[in-house]
Amino acid sequence: GLSAGLSASVGNRPGFLHGMPSRYAAVMGKEGSIMADPHSLCDLVEGARLMAHTGALARYVKLSGTPEEAESLNYVRARMAEYGYRTETLHHDAYISLPGAASVEVDNRVVTAITHSFSRSSPTGGLAGTLVDVGAGEDADFAKRDVRGCILLVDGIATPGVAWRASQAGAAGQLHVSPHAHLHEMCISPIWGSPTAENLASLPSTIVCTIAEAEGAGLRGRLRAGEQPRVVLHATVDTGWRKTPILVAELPGPDGDEDAPFVLFSGHHDTWYFGVMDNGTANATMLELARLCATRRDEWRRGLRLCFWSGHSHGRFSGSSWYVDEHWDELDRRCVAHVNVDSPGAAGAEVLANTGAMAELAPLAAQALLERAGQMHAGRRMPRGADMSFSGVGLPTIFGDLSEPASSAVVPHSWWWHTPEDLLDKIDERILTRDAKVVMHALWRLLTDAVLPLDYAEHARRLLAELGRLEVALEGRFALAGLIAAATTLRTRAAAVMQAAPDEVAGVNRALMLVSRALVPMDYTEGDRFTHDPALPQPAWPVLQPLRALAGTTPDSDAVRFGTVQATRSRNRVLHALREANAALAAVGS
Repeated sequence: GLSAGLSASVGNRPGFLHGMPSRYAAVMGKEGSIMADPHSLCDLVEGARLMAHTGALARYVKLSGTPEEAESLNYVRARMAEYGYRTETLHHDAYISLPGAASVEVDNRVVTAITHSFSRSSPTGGLAGTLVDVGAGEDADFAKRDVRGCILLVDGIATPGVAWRASQAGAAGQLHVSPHAHLHEMCISPIWGSPTAENLASLPSTIVCTIAEAEGAGLRGRLRAGEQPRVVLHATVDTGWRKTPILVAELPGPDGDEDAPFVLFSGHHDTWYFGVMDNGTANATMLELARLCATRRDEWRRGLRLCFWSGHSHGRFSGSSWYVDEHWDELDRRCVAHVNVDSPGAAGAEVLANTGAMAELAPLAAQALLERAGQMHAGRRMPRGADMSFSGVGLPTIFGDLSEPASSAVVPHSWWWHTPEDLLDKIDERILTRDAKVVMHALWRLLTDAVLPLDYAEHARRLLAELGRLEVALEGRFALAGLIAAATTLRTRAAAVMQAAPDEVAGVNRALMLVSRALVPMDYTEGDRFTHDPALPQPAWPVLQPLRALAGTTPDSDAVRFGTVQATRSRNRVLHALREANAALAAVGS
């Protein structure tokens, strides 16, 4: 059977499906097995249906809050209703930024360019200024350099991080150089979701354009030769509040309990241009998997809710963040996990190893990839993107971007990503079908496993590794023994709880949800469960950042003393979360 096959093939690898064979043995016989067999359902995924949905959605340019987006969403809603789901389209205010016409003048020669979501519009006549080469636009590139009022020449696609640093440095404009001939649309807001009165000032204050690699190389060469070309940026950007839609489709579990736990399955619907790969294929995948899951609803142990977001591309996840804010209490009480799908099925996207998963879902991701695609999961940490707005609530999340070409270092995805070339001819039915089966494998287990497949022993192992690195860096200057002891207890209890008796399954699931509420916010946010951290890169366990900063201070200095104050508070925050998690696990069976 499935459990035996897993044990024989990969069960003995350190950190992989730790403790799972004993878990199977403990509860076999209760309604067949603790673990659902997803194989038969995966085998029913139909490539022709996936391509038909993709083709239907490929007819629309789906800019957030536009009539064409609404027309496309009506197609999705009609299909979900056909499959038996209760559907509702929510409309809410979102701060959306739609780039318009753009160009760059170099010594009165017009160069093809695009501007970006949340760039400022240029003044009449454009923005002229001194051109300054800042390389990749990292912190070190800005150090000891006065760029106030300048136009920055920046290597690489436009990002929120560079926009933030440029704005803080007082630059007037940014001229990004694409890594190749294609110009990639980007949203450069560093604010996650719609702004608040408190963070509105964090929006970019610069005018931002992107040009092709060849044009950028010419400008960089002239600067190195001591020339100063006259550069003028022209950009039109329409930024403001718009009503945007979210389609919600739901089926409760077979008992019809409207207040029972559910799995959240989501993907964004809005696109750049026709956006066939990003994100039409994801919407097609959601439709096909929803159809198949509904045919076996009698096997579900929890409900299924699908959300199709707007505002992902043009509002920095404004749709999913609004949904969290408005439905926080319900998500906290009832949602067991979040499955996200983004950009599957691209031609040439043969590599699945780097798809993301939170630590507690990494064994499930590894199993899905191995069983459905014959690939090993690299253990990649879930990146902050793909509408990962649910970390503060404490929802374990899996997937997002799923497959990629073997060489995708130049841009985050295929070369046509976020360009007008993202069309139907870029989709491979075989790859799309494979990707859909990977997602189905994980989704079906989350829906039907008796005990939720959340491995908090794996989570504890990763935390202990992080604490081990910190302990070495701190060189005994800050006590971590309490954190290490609590994380060690978590590892032991999380492994033990998976061997619970059949009559304890409900208690185990309640405990696992409580553990996720305590630990996911620690692993993926700065610790506030009710706000959204900036849309900027974060390390693992960002709440531990003050401890990392302390490790970098000079011993016996004021910096150590100041740093110790914040590090102590951060340690307390994590220790409290671990205590809550351990208490939830200890209560199982008591």
